[in-house]
Order: sequence, then structure tokens, then C-alpha cells
Amino acid sequence: MTRVLVLGGSWFLGRAVVDAALASGAEVTTFRRGQSGEDAPGVSAIRGDRTVTGDLRRLADAGPWDAVVDTSGFVPRETLAVAQALERVVARYVFVSSVSVYQSWPIEPLTDDSPILEAPADAGPKFGYDGDPGPSVYGFTKAGCERAVAEAFGSARTVALRPGVILGPREYVGRLPWWLHRVARGGQLLAPGRPDRSIQPVDVRDVAAFAVQASTTDLAGSFNLTAAGDETMEDLLTACRRTVGSDAQFEWVTDEDWLVSQGIAQWTELPLWRTYAGAWDVDAARARAAGFSARPIAETTEDTWRWLNSGAATVAHERAGEQGIEASKEARVLAAWRRRQSR
Repeated sequence: MTRVLVLGGSWFLGRAVVDAALASGAEVTTFRRGQSGEDAPGVSAIRGDRTVTGDLRRLADAGPWDAVVDTSGFVPRETLAVAQALERVVARYVFVSSVSVYQSWPIEPLTDDSPILEAPADAGPKFGYDGDPGPSVYGFTKAGCERAVAEAFGSARTVALRPGVILGPREYVGRLPWWLHRVARGGQLLAPGRPDRSIQPVDVRDVAAFAVQASTTDLAGSFNLTAAGDETMEDLLTACRRTVGSDAQFEWVTDEDWLVSQGIAQWTELPLWRTYAGAWDVDAARARAAGFSARPIAETTEDTWRWLNSGAATVAHERAGEQGIEASKEARVLAAWRRRQSR
């Protein structure tokens, strides 16, 4: 039986990885502080903090494992300490990174071989800088974490997963939940940009399935994890309307420069809307060749709505407060757009 260690395991992606690993028949151990979320039934839970040397030593003593899937690494020097502690008891390290590690995201289209940001393996949490719209401290530190794992485990034993936007049940950022609730409210809805703009969000369960695959095979290297880009913003909003049974009417504000001029914050006030050419142009050919697939956005939408209405506990997160435009501002922008169109 394959033994898999998951760093995290109670939130969104971490929990999806645990569920996928258990479904595959693996014996699963989780390592987390236990301060939020719940342990999944069927796991062996070890309590500890990845920043505490003694806790890492105790974790390593509980090994060995065939693989570790790290869903909670954000600071390079902390990830380096984790990788060094586990190197002797883990055969393969699967690190969940991000498309933010690329130098040109979200400005230019990307492939698996696009240049990534430079960050040392022992960098701290504030390494790098935030550009607009260019690189971010988040991207720099994720790149440093990738380097930390590779330095400790070697390239042949390291997998870096680089998902774009992840949606689905248990989403704590609140992007898709906001759209579902907004569409459910009905009425005239500000739909941003062109209806046919392609988007590439990926379902959390598809990322988790590939992470488990990577932990149980001889895959190595980096893999972008994005949808194929054959669905659109209109597909997303239409799926939301169908899912919630709403009478919402979409008013497409197609002049994106004008929309920006109205003070609409991209990515947050109208979640998933971003004007830059590379935001939704990330090729995942390497992962697809290795067996990765992304389910239709309609399935993600339906399952997320079902989860939202299930009464299941949610994990509170400060980023959820960033999502969505106020109703009064939305109405004001729509009114201005109509006046502009009638001239």
C-alpha cells in the first residue's frame, strides 16, 4: 500500500488531496497544526507546526512515506527546513506551487518552459516585490520554495505543480461563491469584458487527482495545471444561472478600458476578470500528456453550489472579503455604461 504524507489536509486543496489519496487506496497521514478545519475520516493525523524544528523531527520519526504532497508551503526557508527534515524518510516530494512563479504572468501567454522568477532557497516571507501587474512577493516566494525542494530532494524526486485559479467545493477565497450568490440575487448583472473571453480555472479535485498521480508514479519536473481554455466567461456565468435557477440578465460591458476607468478592481471586485493577455493563456500541455484532465466549468459550478447549500462548515479566510463589487457601485457603473451606449 502506498503511504502518502499531506502537509495540510483540512482546507480546500489539502482536503481534496487527502480525499483523492484515500480513494486511490493509499494510507494517508496529515501534518497540520489543527487550528482550523477538520481531519478527514480515515487519516492518521500528526499535530505540529512546519516552522518548529522539534515538530519536524517528530514528524520525520513517524515515517517513512512514499511521497509527501505539500499544499501549505509559502516561505522558502521554511520549506527548505521541511524538505531537509523529510528527505531521508520520503521518496518523492510533490510541491503545490503557482503560475505566479513565472516572470511574465499575467502579462504574456505562458508555457511549461517559460522563465520563472529568481528566489533563493533560504529566502524569507517578504522576498521580492509586488508589481502592477507584474511579479508578486507571492510568486517570488513560491519560486524560492520550488528551489528549496529541488535542492533537498534533487530534480528526479521533485514535482512542482503550478495551477492557475483553483475553484470548486470548499473554496475559501470566494471567487466562484461570489458569482453564484450574485447570480442567485438576479436582476441586471454587470458582466465584465467580452462574453467570448476564454478562461482557464481548474477544479480543485482535478488538481488533487494529478497531485496523487504524481505522488505514486515516476513523474518529475514542473507541470502547469490549467483548463484547456475552450470555455468562456459567458459559459461560467451561464452555468451559474442554470445552477441556481435565476432570472439574472447579463449586461456585458465590453469596453474593458472604460470599465477599468470606472475604478473596478480587476480579479477581485469582479472575480476572475482580468484584462492582461496572459491571465488566461497558460498552456498545460506537459500535464495533459501525463494524464491530467480538467472537468467542465458547469460541473464545478453545480458542485460548488451544492456544497454552499449543504450546511457544511467553511473555513474563514481574510481574502474572501476582497471578492465582489458592492451592489450600489455595480448599479452606478451599469447606469453610466447605458448612458455611454445611448449617445
